[in-house]
Amino acid sequence: MAKVLTSREENYSQWYNDLVVKADLAENSAVRGCMVIKPYGYSIWEKMQAQLDKMFKETGHSNAYFPLFIPKSFFSKEASHVDGFAKECAVVTHYRLRNAANGKGIEVDPDAKLEEELVVRPTSETIIWSTYKNWIQSYRDLPLLINQWANVVRWEMRTRLFLRTAEFLWQEGHTAHATREEAIEETEKMIKVYAEFAEDFLAMPVKIGVKSENERFAGALETYCIEALMQDGKALQSGTSHFLGQNFAKAFDVKFLNKEGKQEYVWATSWGVSTRLMGALIMAHSDNNGLVLPPKLAPIQVVIVPIHKSAEQLNQISDKANEIMKQLKQRGISVKYDNSENQKPGWKFAEYELKGVPIRLAIGPRDLENNTVEVARRDTLTKSVMSLDNIDQSLETLLAEIQENIYNKALKFRDENTYQIDDYQEFKKCLDDRGGFILAHWDGTKETEEKIKEETKATIRLIPIDAPYEEGKCIYSGKPSYKRVVFARSY
Repeated sequence: MAKVLTSREENYSQWYNDLVVKADLAENSAVRGCMVIKPYGYSIWEKMQAQLDKMFKETGHSNAYFPLFIPKSFFSKEASHVDGFAKECAVVTHYRLRNAANGKGIEVDPDAKLEEELVVRPTSETIIWSTYKNWIQSYRDLPLLINQWANVVRWEMRTRLFLRTAEFLWQEGHTAHATREEAIEETEKMIKVYAEFAEDFLAMPVKIGVKSENERFAGALETYCIEALMQDGKALQSGTSHFLGQNFAKAFDVKFLNKEGKQEYVWATSWGVSTRLMGALIMAHSDNNGLVLPPKLAPIQVVIVPIHKSAEQLNQISDKANEIMKQLKQRGISVKYDNSENQKPGWKFAEYELKGVPIRLAIGPRDLENNTVEVARRDTLTKSVMSLDNIDQSLETLLAEIQENIYNKALKFRDENTYQIDDYQEFKKCLDDRGGFILAHWDGTKETEEKIKEETKATIRLIPIDAPYEEGKCIYSGKPSYKRVVFARSY
């Protein structure tokens, strides 16, 4: 098979773009900055969605749906929130088209102007909190634990498939609580849910921490996040959970009658992950041969390819393949038997390697005679011969081993590319030469953070929640500091 991917070493950005398209994950649409998620890519997202949805429901949350359109006036009610999103908002001003006066094409009907302009949802805090006002009256209505699966629009000018598009898919949790402590507990609980999902299913190690004030979500008092390191040494924010305090409750007058019979404003959180996780999955694990998918998220976990020269041989192989498929499906393993005749086995091998199928089985006449099968692992690109006896159990064990190996490889990469640095010149050199996570002291000021970003393009990705007390000097200003933060260049 001809080379289909630019190598990572040659051009990492082009390698990523090639892989997204060639592996049939997504493509650019006719609308600038938007994407079409293709069936194979969407099936991965569906597996992510199903697992996250299960985890949300296990923690007491329910799904609901809120409008795509938000009255523009709602954004003016929370000043920092509108500042954070104003430049990215798409606005609906009219509700009808008509034939142009010259008879050619169509135009906006000037008589169909909306009384109030509508913002296409960039995030749902405002529309949801205007609704919660009607749902919450008493402490008996709390906590209110709601999640929404939806699309959002943020009018990005520089886009990249999955990582940054004008429209993307996500989930957004929005919860209301009677006390500050309960809301903070919820915020911390959900960032841990995201971290568990990232590590157990994406096989992607993450660091947990809080954002600096500069990097917080617009309207939040605290933003918790998980950050992962991609193979080019850049960080990727992979999930956020926000403690919103009472800002939105006050903006939309959402009060409840407490147990003492007094009116109080509720306490709020919001949290979300998006199809950006697809980009994380690709960049954390894949190689120059294509996708490397953790088995737990692979649409096809095992593919069987017959090797034959005659119709009689194919029939015999098909009987055994169907038997294997039945055994694997009983164990909940997704399996495909590719007996199509329009491509040769070598082409199929390369195609399933490109698409990241964790295990490939090849069965020929000699295998049937020997009661064996050739097993190829996508994570290590190695082959072995395995007995067909108890093959279902053997492959189930192997899938678990592959999942763990992919995680351990990513963890090793992150550990080898995490540096503790105290000198600013070394800090800059490390960013230019290697990238990675840099643990460095910071004096806690916005001014220093902005100067470092301006001079190096690196930002504070997070302040680790488990960072130990450590006396030191800020890497930039030399002022006292008592813990290290994580700097990196990022997507």
